[in-house]
Parts: sequence; C-alpha cells; structure tokens
Amino acid sequence: MGNHLFEYTGNVHIHTGYSDGSKTVAEIARDAALANLDFIIINDHDYMAKSLHVEDEGHYGGLLVLMGLELGGRFHHYLAFGLREMVHGKGAGPQSVIDRVNQKGGFGFLAHPFEQGMSFRENRIAYTWNDLSVTGYTGICIWNFSSRWKERVKTPLHGLFFLLFKSRTLKGPSQQTLRFWDSACEKRRVVAIGGSDAHGGLFRWGPLRFTPLSYRDGFLSINIHLLLDRPLSKDPTYAKKQVYEAMKEGRLHIAHDRLASSREFRFSYVTERGGTLEMGEERTYRPGTVVVETPQKGEIRLLRNGIVVARAMGWGFSHAVRQPGVYRVEVYRRVPIFGHRPWIFSNPIYLR
Repeated sequence: MGNHLFEYTGNVHIHTGYSDGSKTVAEIARDAALANLDFIIINDHDYMAKSLHVEDEGHYGGLLVLMGLELGGRFHHYLAFGLREMVHGKGAGPQSVIDRVNQKGGFGFLAHPFEQGMSFRENRIAYTWNDLSVTGYTGICIWNFSSRWKERVKTPLHGLFFLLFKSRTLKGPSQQTLRFWDSACEKRRVVAIGGSDAHGGLFRWGPLRFTPLSYRDGFLSINIHLLLDRPLSKDPTYAKKQVYEAMKEGRLHIAHDRLASSREFRFSYVTERGGTLEMGEERTYRPGTVVVETPQKGEIRLLRNGIVVARAMGWGFSHAVRQPGVYRVEVYRRVPIFGHRPWIFSNPIYLR
C-alpha cells in the first residue's frame, strides 16, 4: 500500500423488495446517495430472491451498487459477496454453504453470529450461528445495526426511548462476538465488517403504523470505510474488483458514523526500519510504533490479542510495540449524558 490512501464509505447487508425489504434497488440507491455514501451492497435472502439480479449492479449517479446474497434459514446466516451467479443454501449445512460460495468465486462473512433477538413482539427469536467449527470464511460481521438496536427493546417504553435516541444508545459489538473474532485472528487473518441489515419495514402495533428503522437510519449508522491505493474507478466492473479486494484484505474500519463522521481515521504500524503496515496486513514481527489518527476527539484503545494494552484521550495516539501479536483499535466518543459510546473498530494489523 502506498502512503496516500483513498477512502470510500459504504453500507452492506441491505434488503430490497426482491426479498423482505420495502424498496427497490433504485429507491434505496437514492437514499444512500443522500446519506453521502460511495457504495452499497445488497444482500437479499437466497430463499426469497429469484436470482442474483446482477443486472441492477452499476453506478447510480455517483453511487456504486453491488449485489450479494444472504444465505441461510433459521440459523447460520452467511453474507456472500463477489458471486457471478445465484447460489442457494437450502438443505445445506453451514460448512457446505461456505464451500459453495467459495467454489462459485465468492467470499463471505458470518452474519450476526451471536445476536439475541428482541423480547418485545419477537420473543427473542435470534438468527445465530451455532456451528463455530466452520472454516473457509473470509470474516465476521461484528456489528449489525438492526440486531443491536432491537436487542434493547423490551417494552413499548423501551422502544420509544431507543427510537428517540437511536445514535446515542446503540450498543457496540457484543463481547461474545469480539472474543470469538479475536480468538480466530490469533490463528489466521479474519476480516471484520459491519452492516445495517436494512429492511425499511413497517411496524404494526394496534392502530400504529410506522417505520422504526428506515433505510436512511441504516445508512447513517454502521458503515465500512475502505482504503484503496488508487481512486475508485468509474468503470463499474473494475470498481467492483477494488471494493471486494479491499474487503477480502481487511483494508477497512467499521464505524457508527451517526455519532460523528469517521472519515480520515487511520491506523498503521511503522517499523523501526521505516516500513509501514496498514489495517489487514500481516508481517513477521519487527519492533515499531502503532500510529492512530482520529477525525474527532475520542478515547482510543489499543488491543493486543483482544486485551487492552494502552489507551489515551485525544485526536491521535502512538505506542511503541515490543512484542508480536494481533493489534487492533477501538475508539469511543463521549456523548453528553450518555457517556462514552462505541464509535470506531479497526481491522487488525498482524505481527506474527
């Protein structure tokens, strides 16, 4: 990677009218453009969508739209990207689904593996990932906006409160998810992403009819920020390759952008010999320094193998590293009344 990086913001795990979403691809693209996103990726359910609908891919004005899938039924939901043709998971076990996606030239992420469900109206139905022995997946969706929001709604009063303060009360990735991810990263590179799981669905309760989580809510919440070594191409075919390569390599951070824009967040490792590593990269350990820059003041936490080893308040942070490990960063932004809220989660730099 070069020293000058180009950053692009996108939202993934979006549902359209092809499955259980409420809008068309074009309508959703307009919402995403208004949220100042650079790209979105649709992940409609494989058991509902009739095809992959790659005909809908391309640029909608300045916004790039790509088509993926969400495979899975009652359990083991898998976000698939980079497919050239439709893949169905019905009747297949979780490892078989991962293998099918790989065989078709795609890659994927375990979706909301430890979600808890909403006790109000949904009886805590959760679409968890139960077989944690699977292999061959690219990564994990560690932060799902819809799942984390719903988990807090226990009564109508809870619902009203969390509707009024969507951005300030959203929980970060669960500790169970982070522990699983950190453990997996100690064995191999495992990319983390976040997504909206946007449906734009209508909520019905007695005479009430409203949309608690709009597409706009999703697009202003949990986004991924890709770092590219050259500008995103105007050619949709090449732009698609750029987006997917960055995702596969983990050259991205995840952020709750409604708290504050996380554009210009940077996390790198500079060795004493002058080499620089970016998020997602893996090298043999050599002494060096972690360097973090944030676009707004926050509490910056540096973690090694899932354990906090240093923290600081401010716009930047540097820390000398004297032992190998998997290093990643979390940033928390102070919000009046609500305290420090989870804001940015980096992908790791692997020093083996």
